[in-house]
Amino acid sequence: MRQVEVAVTGTGWCGGMRAESLAKSALVDKLHICEVMPERLAEVRALSNPATATDDYQDIVHNPAMEVVYISTTPEPTHYPIARDCLKAGKHVLLEKPIAMELAEADDLINIAAEQGVKFTIGYSQRFNPKIAWAKKNIAEGKLSKIVNVMVSRHLSRSLGSRIAGRVKLSPAAMESTHDLDFVYWLLDAKPTKVYSQGAYGYMEKLNGSFDCMWNTVNMDNGTLVVIGGGWNLPRAYPNYCGT
Repeated sequence: MRQVEVAVTGTGWCGGMRAESLAKSALVDKLHICEVMPERLAEVRALSNPATATDDYQDIVHNPAMEVVYISTTPEPTHYPIARDCLKAGKHVLLEKPIAMELAEADDLINIAAEQGVKFTIGYSQRFNPKIAWAKKNIAEGKLSKIVNVMVSRHLSRSLGSRIAGRVKLSPAAMESTHDLDFVYWLLDAKPTKVYSQGAYGYMEKLNGSFDCMWNTVNMDNGTLVVIGGGWNLPRAYPNYCGT
């Protein structure tokens, strides 16, 4: 088993969990962290005991010993430039969603990864969910026969929705339903041929101009119809962060 040096840039909510998990992994030789907020940098440093801690991601880009980089930064417009620089430096990258703010930026990252011969993926956590993996196994083995339709509905409370939507103008489809679109495509082992999406305004419009909820209808190349809904306007007193 070959161990590698891994860096995490952005150690907030998700990045902090990534750093703590990597610190315990037998696959990791040395952990390095990057965070622009001094208090959070000190907090995660105490929790994960990294080899180095910095507030400048270029320290990671220019260190050839770091082979793998987890990018968990916010706000989301930072994803593209940081991922671009890391990929160009020949590092394998796991990037939290969204991949970028513009399609051209997403295409650029994919092309750079291919040119550099490095691995590049988005941190879609549902692929590691045991119940999702079990569903994929059953579909692959033909136990469910032909899949005609898949429907997923994911809705957040306003407390969490405001926390996410307040950072940047992104829709619930880009921030929440993207997880569901990914794992459904993975389950079906198929590709979309036509996509239709519609949203409705409400509570979130004044906050960042985004929809409260969106419903996405997708026709797959194997004939399956996929319908995925996502929203973030449930009352603050809703008893869970997310109901899926």
